[in-house]
Amino acid sequence: MQKELIRLENISKSYDGQMVLDELELNINENEFVTLLGPSGCGKTTTLRIIGGFANPDTGKVIFDGQDITNVPPNKRHLNTVFQKYALFTHMTIAENIAFGLKIKKKTKSYIDDKIKYALKLVNLEGYENRMPDSLSGGQQQRIAIARAIVNEPRVLLLDEPLGALDLKLRQEMQYELIRMKNELGITFIYVTHDQEEALTMSDKIVVMNQGYIQQIGSPESIYNEPENAFVADFIGDSNIIGATMIEDKLVDILGAKFACVDTGFGTNKPVDVVIRPEDVELIEPEDGTIKGVVTHLIFKGVHYEMEVMANGFEWLVHSTTLFPVGKEVGIRVDPFNIQIMNKPESEDEEAVAIEI
Repeated sequence: MQKELIRLENISKSYDGQMVLDELELNINENEFVTLLGPSGCGKTTTLRIIGGFANPDTGKVIFDGQDITNVPPNKRHLNTVFQKYALFTHMTIAENIAFGLKIKKKTKSYIDDKIKYALKLVNLEGYENRMPDSLSGGQQQRIAIARAIVNEPRVLLLDEPLGALDLKLRQEMQYELIRMKNELGITFIYVTHDQEEALTMSDKIVVMNQGYIQQIGSPESIYNEPENAFVADFIGDSNIIGATMIEDKLVDILGAKFACVDTGFGTNKPVDVVIRPEDVELIEPEDGTIKGVVTHLIFKGVHYEMEVMANGFEWLVHSTTLFPVGKEVGIRVDPFNIQIMNKPESEDEEAVAIEI
C-alpha cells in the first residue's frame, strides 16, 4: 500500500475577494505522478503554489509526511519547482546553473561535480556542461531546468505547465522523458496542465478541477471511461452528452429511443445525463440501428474519420475507421457498457460542487 506523503486539509484561498479554492481536500502518495487538470482559473496553479510554499492559504493546512508545513518557507520544504519559464541564469554555464542550489548548501566540489554528471545523464544531455543556456533549444533548456531541480534530491517535484512553450513533437518527447525520470528517481511528481492528452499520457492519478473545486479524482482510465459529471466528460476528450430519461435499471430513453445500459440505482423515469464517447458510437445499416440518422459532416483525422450524424434532433459526434460519406443514411448502435449514466445537476451551480475525498 502506498504511503501518504502530502495532505491538503480544508484549503481555501481568495484573491481580491474572488474565491479561487474552496475547502479543497486532497491526498497525494509517495512516488505518484499526480496531475492537476482543469481550465484556466480553476485553481490548479494556486494549489501547486500552496504546496510549494509560494502562497499561503486563507484557511486549512498543508501536511507533509505527517508534519504541518503550512507556514514553512519554500526553501525549507523537501521539494523543488519547475516553471513554464525555465528561469535559467543566462550568464552561467549549464554546469553552473545546475550547481547553483548545491553551492548555496555549501556542498563539496567533488559532490557537486558528481551530481552535475548524474543529472545531465538523467536528462540525456551529457557533455553539455560548458554550454550557455542561449545555445540550447527550448526542449534542452527545459531538461536543464529539471536537472537543476533534481540535483537537490527533492522528495517532490512540482511542475507548473512546464511543456507549454514547446512545439507538439518536443512536448510529446518530453512527456515520455518525464515518465522515465519519475520512475528512475522514485520521487513524487505533481504536475499542472490544462492539456487533457498530457494528463492522460503521464499520470498515475488525475485531479480534475473547476471553479476552485475538485470535480473528480482517479486514474486516467477511470476519468476517461467513467466521468462523474458532465463537466469532466466534456473536458476530458470528446463526448456526446445527451439529456435522457432513466426508464428503469439498465434501460434508458435517449432521444425517444430505448437503449440498454448497465447502470442501476438511478430510479424510475428519472431525468439523467448520458455520456457516449465518439469512438463508442457504432454506425451500421439504418434498419439495424437503435435509431437512424444522416451523416452531415466528415473530416479525415489520420487514424480515424470524424463524422457528425444528425439523428433524432441531435448532432452525434462519431469516430470510426470506416468511411460513411456525407448524406448517407446510417443506423446508430451503442454497446450497453459504453453508455455512461450520470445524475443531472439540479442547478447550474451544481456543476462546480466538490466531491468527498
